Amino acid sequence: MTSTYLLALDQGTSSSRSIVFDREGRVVSMAQREFRQIYPQPGWVEHDPIEIWQTQLETAREALKKASLSAGQIRAVGITNQRETTLLWNRKTGEPVHNAIVWQDRRAENTCAELRERGMSDSVLQKTGLRIDAYFSATKLKWLLDNVPGARAQAERGELAFGTVDSWLIWQLVGGGRHVTDVSNASRTMLFNVHTREWDDELLALLDVPKSLMPEVLPSSAAFGRLQPEWLGVPLEIGGVAGDQQSALFGQACFNAGMAKNTYGTGCFMLMHTGERFQVSENGLITTATAQPAGAPQYALEGSVFIGGAVVQWLRDGLRAIESSSEVQALAESVPDAGGVVLVPAFTGLGAPYWQPDARGSITGLTRGTTIAHIARAALESIAFQSAALLDAMGRDAVAAGGVPVRELRVDGGACVNDLLMQFQADLLGIPVVRPAVIETTALGAAYLAGLHSGVYGGLDELAKQWRAEHTFHPTMAPEVAAEKKARWEHAVRQTVAG
Repeated sequence: MTSTYLLALDQGTSSSRSIVFDREGRVVSMAQREFRQIYPQPGWVEHDPIEIWQTQLETAREALKKASLSAGQIRAVGITNQRETTLLWNRKTGEPVHNAIVWQDRRAENTCAELRERGMSDSVLQKTGLRIDAYFSATKLKWLLDNVPGARAQAERGELAFGTVDSWLIWQLVGGGRHVTDVSNASRTMLFNVHTREWDDELLALLDVPKSLMPEVLPSSAAFGRLQPEWLGVPLEIGGVAGDQQSALFGQACFNAGMAKNTYGTGCFMLMHTGERFQVSENGLITTATAQPAGAPQYALEGSVFIGGAVVQWLRDGLRAIESSSEVQALAESVPDAGGVVLVPAFTGLGAPYWQPDARGSITGLTRGTTIAHIARAALESIAFQSAALLDAMGRDAVAAGGVPVRELRVDGGACVNDLLMQFQADLLGIPVVRPAVIETTALGAAYLAGLHSGVYGGLDELAKQWRAEHTFHPTMAPEVAAEKKARWEHAVRQTVAG
């Protein structure tokens, strides 16, 4: 009998993980290894590419061992990865020429400012769906070419390869010579025209990036190459690749326009599928290519909250209000509400839809009666308020384009297990918030993409039927009360930005 197990390699910002799924999308086993975060100077963040590769391989072997499976029992491999992180390596030796520059890194901000001053913002937006920002890969790649000794000359001779983390892992897994990425990762580089689905010659010229550096772009479900037998013992095929947030959208079975998911991690990432319609947001969001099998291009609107679950870490490590993150719900529930306290966690500025990088955090509404429990509740509520602002922005964009409004929000990520937070989220949004039975949706999306390519699944309809809800949170708050709370939040944001 042909095996229907799937192996997902989930390469994240702080750790590498591998998860084995069965055909029904259930987790069979999981392994995880953290790796070093390198901070050469303030605002710079790097990873060791070799450490990324080694920890990913180690977790793959460990996950198979935990599942008591041989590699021969795995049908296909899927890869999902931290997006925008930028690598450059030698095509002949496979050696990186520098550490990976992580998506959080801000060293290329001067280049971005120059591009904006040259009036390139609208052109970049229309071609890529992205704002000009150091977040994306293009200006990081330019920095590497301009600052690593000999890199530009090597690149112009065709000796180097650029890639996001997926491309780097594939190169290592297949033993070199296979230089590919998928459409979802390519769409995060600021060099990819999402309409033509090709690297854009004008954008490459604008940033002085030789085209020979760029990987081939494939659909997210495709033949990406076969593993060298030495790694797991069998030449398994890589059948699915997607950037982490698009992979989570896919794993949540959000395949149609108007469907949306929010991932509650250190930050929050919300994506709303817009189907085949490319839409430039008028409300502070970006447009991205979804993870997609072959066929017509498909898009999503995306918004990012910089401080989501990290606000709970701040309660633990900064205020020392709790000893472990799991205690926050009980502390917040010890009071009936936040007592008028509003916490705006702009510790690293405010992301979408505000885009205020210089804003800093604030707590308003304090009285003599305020306790640490009120502040804890306000901290949890801040995650929901920021996410509500994203969904409201998406709703305005959808209506403006004659699209379908979001009728429910599917949730995943570590903080989605907090019932208090999820109920408050549903109350603010006025729509059901649905937590799936499997919250490892990022890795599941990669597994599904690999399963589609390898014939484990017959199509998207089959995957949609397989998606299962674990709990649905229905709104219980009166709409006028929710509107009043959101107005108080927006007032606090304005005070924070003005301050």
